[in-house]
Amino acid sequence: MIDAVVVGSGHNALVSACYLARSGWSVEVIERDTVIGGAVSTVERFPGYKVDRGSSAHIMVRHTGIVEELDLGAHGLRYLDCDPWAFAPAPAGSDRPGIVFRRSLDATCRSIEESCGAADADAYRRFVAVWGPRSARVMRAFSNPPTGPALLSSFWGLDTGGGGSDLSRQFLGSGDALLDEYFDDERLKAALAWFGAQSGPPMSEPGTAPMVGFAALLHTIPPGRAVGGSGALTAALAAKLRADSGTVSLGDSVVSLSRDGDSWTTRTASGREIRSRAVIAGCHVLTTLGLLERGGYDALTLDRWRRRIRVGPGIGMVVRLATDALPAYPSAPDASVTHGLQLLVSDRAHLRLAHGAALAGELPPRPAVLGMSFSGLDPTIAPEGRHQVTLWSQWQPYRLTGGRRWSDLAGPEADRIVAEIDALAPGFGESVLDRHVQSPQDLEDEMGLLGGNVMHVEMSLDQMMMWRPLPELSGHRVPGAVRLYLTGASTHPGGGVSGASGRSAARIALHDDRRGLGRLRRRR
Repeated sequence: MIDAVVVGSGHNALVSACYLARSGWSVEVIERDTVIGGAVSTVERFPGYKVDRGSSAHIMVRHTGIVEELDLGAHGLRYLDCDPWAFAPAPAGSDRPGIVFRRSLDATCRSIEESCGAADADAYRRFVAVWGPRSARVMRAFSNPPTGPALLSSFWGLDTGGGGSDLSRQFLGSGDALLDEYFDDERLKAALAWFGAQSGPPMSEPGTAPMVGFAALLHTIPPGRAVGGSGALTAALAAKLRADSGTVSLGDSVVSLSRDGDSWTTRTASGREIRSRAVIAGCHVLTTLGLLERGGYDALTLDRWRRRIRVGPGIGMVVRLATDALPAYPSAPDASVTHGLQLLVSDRAHLRLAHGAALAGELPPRPAVLGMSFSGLDPTIAPEGRHQVTLWSQWQPYRLTGGRRWSDLAGPEADRIVAEIDALAPGFGESVLDRHVQSPQDLEDEMGLLGGNVMHVEMSLDQMMMWRPLPELSGHRVPGAVRLYLTGASTHPGGGVSGASGRSAARIALHDDRRGLGRLRRRR
């Protein structure tokens, strides 16, 4: 018998495994895929290109301290700062400069003043002064399980200005309302709304103000690009795990989880039966519920939970491009703007129409596109003289109306997505040498992202913090499943590359160990 089985090898699952292994636990990670890392992984899509399968820019994990606590630098992980961290090009035909968001607040405000005017530049400085400290407290809340005391301590002492009631109202407000409160220029509002919307919900929803406000924190630590691709993070985690005697088994999916006396039995497709004191489930929560059902957990309870967890209509699709040039934006001051996120939206109506279409099962009137071209920052991910560009199009529906299928529409929709960047960086389309398209259906099939949702379940207010994914499951536990712990994007704090969920699940398991499981292990 081993101490813990970890189901799945996403970055949160590997973070859990690393914290347990360094505490002396015997740990085995079981992954159905032949590629480690889940959505934080990098493969060779085209000869000589290291192409991410899921995430590309790492933001939150650089604010958690996990990289330093696990000494991942000693295991090969190195980050390059994305600076500028974002660029919002001017609309086609405009003679105004684009908006450049740099780590330097002063440089950012100068760009905003040149593009949008002095009033909005001053407003942005106030926005950062207010929401920078607030976003730091949000990250503190993300770094602990979502209990009442933990949340209270995370925000305790924060300057409330107009009082606690007004502060809570601002946190529960919509991103759009926050933007309208501070700024006048629609292009600036659209850029920040598009940044905030990367979490999934439209900025018209309640509780999305902090998603916009998080931009203020990037003047402290900007997004990072892992040298060699996003998968360098999970490669370093796997190396750390193996250094502490943990093991990883690839290409063998878990088919059931069952509780037997004081231990768990994990059964795999290859016929293995692994007994362990504990299980960390790092896959999609609905996948975990299916494993428990096949292991004998009460089916009626599981069905009630499934019906209340909202995956959503589908969050987006990706086009991965091999090119012979980086996008050249006429409204950019220099080529460094390709080092960060390229926010290719200049009006919030563009975002709202895309979201509304997805709810109806329709393709967006115009794709809302985020561009990333990290080969300009890290040349190791493309052959010499070549580049790669990732285009993310949000609010593409998983289920299409009229019996249409993604297998028929993915190619034409990819053409429309490329056309969006070509309109703002003329001639870019001619630089494309090859492409790989990931429709919502492809995201589900390849990486187990049910419904094509890279955040697992919707990041709406009613499925965040102590409600994610449900109140009963929000403490990284499953009622009646002793020493089974939940981690991953389905749990607090949600999607994105943070590792916080993995660390929280491991800390809870270690706490339980000290209260009883430790005595069982010492008697072995």
